[in-house]
Amino acid sequence: MRTRVAGSVACIAASLATLALLSREAEIPLARARRGIARPLLHTVAPDDEEIDGVGCDPNALDRGIAVPTGAPTSLGCEQARAIVAQARTTLAAPPLRVDPAKFAEATSDWLDPHGLWSVAPDTPVGASLQREAAALLDELQAPVGSGPCAAALRVGQELARWSRELETLFDDGYRRGLASPPATHAAAWELVSSAPFEDGEVTRSARDLARKLGREVGGLRAHVGEPLARYVDAVRERAAPSMSEDGWARTVIAAAVRAYVPQLDAHGAWAPLEEEVSIYDLDLEAHPPARLWQEMTRTAIGVRIDRGALAPLEDGDVVLRIQDLPISGMSVEQAEQLAVLSDVHPGTTARVALLRRGVAAPLELTVAPHPVGPQPAEAAPSELPLDLVRYGDGKVAVIAIPDVPDDLGDRVAAALLRARAQGDTRGVMLDVRANGGGSTDGAIAALGLFLPGVPLFPMRRRDGGVEVERSPEVPEERGWSGPLAVLVDGDSASAAEMIAGAIASYRRGVIIGDRTYGKGCAQEYLDDDAHVGVLRLTTLLYALPDGAPVQKVGIVPQVQLSLPATNEREARVDRALGPWRGPDVRALHRVRDVPWPAHAGRIGPCRDETVCRALRSLGAVPAAAR
Repeated sequence: MRTRVAGSVACIAASLATLALLSREAEIPLARARRGIARPLLHTVAPDDEEIDGVGCDPNALDRGIAVPTGAPTSLGCEQARAIVAQARTTLAAPPLRVDPAKFAEATSDWLDPHGLWSVAPDTPVGASLQREAAALLDELQAPVGSGPCAAALRVGQELARWSRELETLFDDGYRRGLASPPATHAAAWELVSSAPFEDGEVTRSARDLARKLGREVGGLRAHVGEPLARYVDAVRERAAPSMSEDGWARTVIAAAVRAYVPQLDAHGAWAPLEEEVSIYDLDLEAHPPARLWQEMTRTAIGVRIDRGALAPLEDGDVVLRIQDLPISGMSVEQAEQLAVLSDVHPGTTARVALLRRGVAAPLELTVAPHPVGPQPAEAAPSELPLDLVRYGDGKVAVIAIPDVPDDLGDRVAAALLRARAQGDTRGVMLDVRANGGGSTDGAIAALGLFLPGVPLFPMRRRDGGVEVERSPEVPEERGWSGPLAVLVDGDSASAAEMIAGAIASYRRGVIIGDRTYGKGCAQEYLDDDAHVGVLRLTTLLYALPDGAPVQKVGIVPQVQLSLPATNEREARVDRALGPWRGPDVRALHRVRDVPWPAHAGRIGPCRDETVCRALRSLGAVPAAAR
C-alpha cells in the first residue's frame, strides 16, 4: 500500500499558479529515495490546446491551476497509456532497459491499492492476477498507439470487479454491526474517529477483515453522531469498494500500471495524473511555498487526521471530513494532499472545511483563509541559513550550513555572507552541505555565482547527444566572496549539492573536505504528458563538472578526506540509474586559480560540531581543491 510520496520543484515562473507544473527534487514512490535535481519544463500542454514547444512556460498552463480531485480511482484508456509510455521511452536520457515483469507487477499492485483492500492484502486474488498478466500488460503498454484494446488489463479488471463486490458485501455486514453497537462514550467514539486503520509499508492484514473493520467503525460513528455523518459514510463505502464496471476497473489497472512503469524505466522518474500531481513535488523547497491546510496527516476510517502544521483555525488533531464540497473520507493519500493545497492556488480564495474535533459532539464547519500567495515583496528577506562563526587563528571562519538547495539559495547564502561580514575579521567561508540531498539547479547555480561569478559551469547532455552549458550569474563583488573557501561534504551530499562542491573543485576555488559524495549526475525535467492527462518527471539530462569530470555514479572525492559515518546509499547502487558521462572541459581556464587558506597555528574553535573543527584544522596547509 502506498504511503505519502513527494518530490520537489524548480520554478520557472513567479506565479504560484505554476505549482502544478514545476518541480525540483525526485523521490521514487517505491524505493523512497530522496535525492535529485530537476530542471524547468521543456514544454507544457493545456488540455484543450495544441502542444507548444520550446523552453519556458506555456501561458495557458499558468491558468490551468491545480486539478480538483474527484475521489474516484485514477483511470486511463489504453491508447492514453501507450502515448505516455512512448513519450517516456523516447525522452529518457539514455536508451531504455528492459522492464522486469515481476517487479512491474509488484509496483502496479502497490499503486493500484490506496487502502490495502484491492491488490496487496494477502487474501486478495488481484495480486496473483497481476503477476499472471504482467508480461502481457507490459507488451500492451509498450505497443504502438493504435494497437487495439488492452485485453490483459481487462482480465485483471474483471477480477477486480468481482472482488470489489465481495468487499462491498463485507463492508455492509460490518456497517450493520456497527450501527447496532455504537461506541458508548464520546471518548470511545473519538478513538474510532482519530485512529488509523490502514497499514504503512507491507500490508499483512486480510482485506476481508479490513473491509469489515471499516464498515463496523463508520457504522458505529454514524449511529453515535447521527445524520451529519451520513454523506461521509457513503463516501468511505464507495471509495473502499467502488461500483465500477469491468471496463472501468480495467482503466484503473492501466493507470496504476503506467504509474508503476515509469519508475521501472527511470530510477528517478514518475508519472502522476493531474488530480494527484502535487504528490511528486516537494512544496517545502519552493522559494515562497504556498500555505497548506496541514503539513502532515494520517488517514482514519472517516477522514484525515491532522498530525502537524494545521493552518488556523484548523488545529492539530482535527479530523477533516470535507474540503469545499468534496468529502475527503476514504480518499487516497495523493488526492487528499492535493486538496490540502488546492485553496491556495488563487489569491484571495478561502476554503470551507468540515471536521470533527476532540470534545465537540457534532461536525464543525470552518472557513480557512490561506496566507497571501504570489510574488513576495522585493524587500522580503529570504529565510536565514544557519551561520556559525568559529575561531580560526586570529580571526573567524563563517560556517554556513546548507541543508537543501531551494530556488533562492543564492539570496540565502548572500544574506549569510552579509551577516558574517557584519561581525568582522572573517578569514574564510566554509559551506557545510553534509546530508544535503539536492534540490534546484537554478539555486545551485545562483549560489555558485557568489564564489565563481560569470563562468561556464556544467555541460549537460541530452539523449540526442546535444550538449548545453550552464553559466553562473555575474555578481557584484560586495555581494559575493573572493576569499578562502571550503566545502564540507559526506556520502549524503547529492545532486545540486554535488554541483556546488564539484564546480568549486573544478575551478580550484576552494578545498573540498569530508567523504565521497552520493554521485547523482543526472537531472530531471517535468513535462505535461502527451495524453494531456498528467505530468511526467523524467531523467532527460546527464551533467558533468566544468572540467568534464563525471558525477553520475562517481561522486566528488574530497581533497581532504575525513572519517565520517558511512552511508549505504549511493547512486551506483540504485537499480536502473544511468551510467556516468564524461563531458567536455568548459572552464574559463583563466579563472582556474588557487585561493590558499591562511595558517591557523592550531588555534581552532570551539565548534558546536566536532567534525567542523576537524575540517578547519585540515585547512591552512592545503593549497587548492581537487577530486
